[in-house]
Amino acid sequence: MSKMNKWVKVGIVAAAVVGTTAAIAGTGGTEFTGAMTTIRDWFEGDLGRLIAVAALGIGLAIGVIQQSIMAVVVGFAMALALSQGPGVVVALLGGSLPM
Repeated sequence: MSKMNKWVKVGIVAAAVVGTTAAIAGTGGTEFTGAMTTIRDWFEGDLGRLIAVAALGIGLAIGVIQQSIMAVVVGFAMALALSQGPGVVVALLGGSLPM
């Protein structure tokens, strides 16, 4: 048996082991519900709005200094992602949190 065939077999076995553990990894996890709720509340609450406005303001300032609209676009994209991102991620992953 050549050295290459040995490593291919080891890789297949490793992938099978990782695949089987990943299949059961999605069950449970209720101990993280409190942390997820807290972080989501921060991002969708006053802290998220503060960071979003700050990102937009910094983008505007850098855009004026560099005389480029791209910094404003990046600041706006960051503000939008921060304010809407947590809801989109939770909806895409099918998670439901008690509100």
